[in-house]
Amino acid sequence: MTTNSLFSPLTAGSLSLANRIVMAPLTRNRAPGAVPTPLMATYYQQRASAGLLITEATAISHQGQGYADVPGLYAPEQIEGWKRVTAAVHGAGGKIVTQLWHVGRVSHTDLQPDHGAPVAPSAIAARTKTVLLKDGAPVFVETSLPRALEASELPGIVEDYRKAALAAIEAGFDGVEIHAANGYLIDQFLKTGSNHRTDAYGGSIENRARLLVEVIRAVTDAVGAGRTGVRLSPVTPANDVIDADPQPLFTHVMNELAKFDLAYVHFIEGATGGARELAERPFDYDALRAAYHAAGGKAAWMVNNGYDLPMAEQALEHGADLVAFGRTYIANPDLVARLAQGGPFNQPDNKTFYGGGAKGYTDYPALAA
Repeated sequence: MTTNSLFSPLTAGSLSLANRIVMAPLTRNRAPGAVPTPLMATYYQQRASAGLLITEATAISHQGQGYADVPGLYAPEQIEGWKRVTAAVHGAGGKIVTQLWHVGRVSHTDLQPDHGAPVAPSAIAARTKTVLLKDGAPVFVETSLPRALEASELPGIVEDYRKAALAAIEAGFDGVEIHAANGYLIDQFLKTGSNHRTDAYGGSIENRARLLVEVIRAVTDAVGAGRTGVRLSPVTPANDVIDADPQPLFTHVMNELAKFDLAYVHFIEGATGGARELAERPFDYDALRAAYHAAGGKAAWMVNNGYDLPMAEQALEHGADLVAFGRTYIANPDLVARLAQGGPFNQPDNKTFYGGGAKGYTDYPALAA
């Protein structure tokens, strides 16, 4: 293998990684009451051979919750639950960060404090669905109409990100990833389709990127830039979000991120879980990376969306540093070993993706079996 092989080590900020293979965040809806369980510790421990594990998206506050039975990082019992997870991963020799999440408008009144409306940059409903539980089973329902956040509320949300980052370190995580992708709150502020504000957080590119920059600054000040990553999705239509002109928007974002010595930047290329190339939304990721490096950015560059081994090796040859694998990791806890020998690969059961117990979660066989 060449030195930039998928199986070679890498230092990303403060993270010393055994290989370039990353387990992408995967929501599994198995945290009743938003508290991580011992079963979750087993799930992540099984996958600890990855160079880096990124947890399922984890809410920074009750207001940030958008789906039933997803974990949080805003209560003592949640921190204790995550301690079991990080201890299990570290005991198996792995590295793990948690993805900090505020869903914004992608929520339902049943999931919000006092059954209030979800919050968003503007009072525009997301034409998408979320997950509630009915008789213990996951049910997809339309999201609720959000209310527009007052500018005076935004410092409190930034503070929630800071507190959650500190809670993550207390829980034993090696770092955090700020979720600014897939049509959730920060992405809603970034993009014109969901942000119709006329104040300091709307209108111009600089204004729409303001919340992201404030969150990055707060989190890096709290836990260190070398333990902080960020996830972005320039053109995905996930959760009904779109920007009229994403190339200059994300060029500005990368110029801002270059000011922070982050561990990594994590890009979803194309549509999340879908097509890598969108004819109606062409985007030049190479130009974006060049702009980032020209601005002095040094973070590891992580790519994501539908990668297999040949594609991953090609991406590394063309400038990527890390490759994230998503659904493949659901069914293949020992994915590193399977990639190294070219398979075979278990096929995931999509009926067990969301909710439930061990079935379809911790019972996929390893190669040794």
